[in-house]
Amino acid sequence: MFRRTSAIAAALSLLALGSPLLTGCTNAWVKQYFDQAVEKFEEGNYQGAIADLTTVIEMDPQDAVSYYNRGLAKSHIEDLQGAIADYNKAIEINPQYAEAFNNRGNIKTQLKDYQGAIADYNKALEIDPQDDTTYYNRGNVKGELGDYQGAIADYNKALEIDPQGAFTYANRGLAKKFGNDLLGACDDWRKAGDLGDERSAEWVKEQC
Repeated sequence: MFRRTSAIAAALSLLALGSPLLTGCTNAWVKQYFDQAVEKFEEGNYQGAIADLTTVIEMDPQDAVSYYNRGLAKSHIEDLQGAIADYNKAIEINPQYAEAFNNRGNIKTQLKDYQGAIADYNKALEIDPQDDTTYYNRGNVKGELGDYQGAIADYNKALEIDPQGAFTYANRGLAKKFGNDLLGACDDWRKAGDLGDERSAEWVKEQC
């Protein structure tokens, strides 16, 4: 029904959107390793990024950003428990780390811990109520649980913040379809198709 994936993998029509890699480090002693990690991550060398971020953490154990980024890199190699452990540590250091709550929610969604994911998304939105990505992700989980009206409400909020969210229109269309509103679904899929989502354009041809 509602497909999911980890952060930054935007190839699917239905996915969890993760907060991205965070760059910048103010500690001159660890900046070299941190910058190397960012470069390796962007090249797709996630193991190399993890190694460099581990070095940064050894030198600065209170660097929440490095734990967060290492969690993100671990999610890309499907080390889901390792990613959760790093997000946990980032949140322990910085309890207002909205991005870490969002990404931890994505991992919990992959592990089918839907209530745990919703709790994390709720906390992320409490910290940053203007994050359309988190509304989108929470909508996906509500759709998984069959709460289609709740999912639509979250997608509506995400679209208020970002009216160009092609995946959000696509998923809202699915929620409407499963909620027996095919006409509304078709309208959303047309909009998603206009915004570049090819899968939604196919759904319009097949079902509308």
